[in-house]
Amino acid sequence: MNIHEYQAKQLLARFGVAVPRGGVAYTPSEAEKAAKGLGGKLWVVKAQIHAGGRGKAGGIRPAKSTAEVREAAKALLGATLVTKQTGPAGKEVKRVYVEEGCAVARELYASVLLDRATSRVTVLASQAGGMDIEEVAAKDPKSLIKVAVDPATGIQPFHARKVVYGLGLSGNAAAAAAELIAGLYRAFVALDASLIEINPLVVTADGRVLALDAKMNFDDNALFRHKDIEELRDEDEEDATEAEASRNGLNYVRLDGNIGCMVNGAGLAMATMDTIKMAGGEPANFLDVGGGATRERVATAFKLIVRDPKVEGIMVNIFGGIMRCDVIAEGIVAAVREVNLVVPLVVRLEGTNVDLGKEILAKSGLKITSSDSLEDAARKIVKAVKAAA
Repeated sequence: MNIHEYQAKQLLARFGVAVPRGGVAYTPSEAEKAAKGLGGKLWVVKAQIHAGGRGKAGGIRPAKSTAEVREAAKALLGATLVTKQTGPAGKEVKRVYVEEGCAVARELYASVLLDRATSRVTVLASQAGGMDIEEVAAKDPKSLIKVAVDPATGIQPFHARKVVYGLGLSGNAAAAAAELIAGLYRAFVALDASLIEINPLVVTADGRVLALDAKMNFDDNALFRHKDIEELRDEDEEDATEAEASRNGLNYVRLDGNIGCMVNGAGLAMATMDTIKMAGGEPANFLDVGGGATRERVATAFKLIVRDPKVEGIMVNIFGGIMRCDVIAEGIVAAVREVNLVVPLVVRLEGTNVDLGKEILAKSGLKITSSDSLEDAARKIVKAVKAAA
């Protein structure tokens, strides 16, 4: 789950992370009022969308008067912002964040994430703040500072010092940055985050160290422990189908292909998509119905797939362990009849009650092609889609 920048900053401030003061606004008048409340002579009006690259797309605008704040908010609110992360359709700006301005002396980068190679929470930092960290890693990987933290000890002063000195900081700025890094780690662990990214992390002309931007992602599986964070969810920023899938306990991600996939298990779903690609097709989605799905959940998953207008064929690949193949078959039959499916459908079942599941599909009277292997199923659905086209 993602949240907005201003929400991330509110959470991080609880853990001692220094952030500029600001206020969220949904109208130009609210933005002007927020600026007046902050005081000062310089403000920044920031579009709040779940995507990076806002600055390059004109979504971050400085203002030297409250009247300029109002005009900047008026220009952004209701506008569609297109960045490299939104795709060509862009995202509509429905709220802005009015933040106090500051004189920036240096721009740095800092993030906290889970490094699966070491199975440890890791602090990643760079002196190249404000840039795409992927480009920095590709062009100059040795410039990246990586500090893995042993979960048995948690973050210690020497961890923070290693990061800070790698960033070339000293004196009061080094002390402030060390406190900020420690706060990021504490927030990551306490809130079950999957990513905290500060880009840029800035040193101001007066020596302060601030998180000038903040991005936070959370582990969906841990949200039951954080109802306050779950309430920050902005479904307007999410794909409508993905949001509905989440509400129904399904893991769904829309892709750009034309072959819908319904699979149980994330690993099997990835293998299914790879096999479709190898057979010459393009998957339209990632959809994991989970290991203990009911007939109703399977039917719901099927309906989500056919809702995508790009879908020209569907492949179901189920290994029945906890989930029984006959339950899957019943859900598929019910869904096909309800949506009056017109695109090709290939089903591969294996595991618990597989013979009964195949019998249910065969006796349904519906146009369902069965398959006994993953490779065969992929070839069949790709061939059927091409023939239908």
